[in-house]
Amino acid sequence: MDTRDRSTCDPGSSELEWTMTKTLSAVYENGVLRPSEPLDLKESQRVTVIISDAPGDIADAYLDHEYMAAIDAMDETAPTLEEVRAALATIPGNLSDDIRAERDARG
Repeated sequence: MDTRDRSTCDPGSSELEWTMTKTLSAVYENGVLRPSEPLDLKESQRVTVIISDAPGDIADAYLDHEYMAAIDAMDETAPTLEEVRAALATIPGNLSDDIRAERDARG
């Protein structure tokens, strides 16, 4: 499963209090929830657990694996940053002006 790890600090707090949010898979066996990877926690540290029995990668169910295999089989290199910039530079107009015009048209 894809693991997301995010640490945040509460800006409204008078003290620096860091919180960790981590998404990972776990297995429930013999009444105990066993994480699939080690956790950076102190012994006896209390945590909040949110349980979801959804598949680990729900997007995988919607992915067209045949198409992805065909794309992977293509022998094409990814464009360089310079090539992308050159292609974008050929687009006429100014995005900022377009956004302003659209905003003004809404009133």
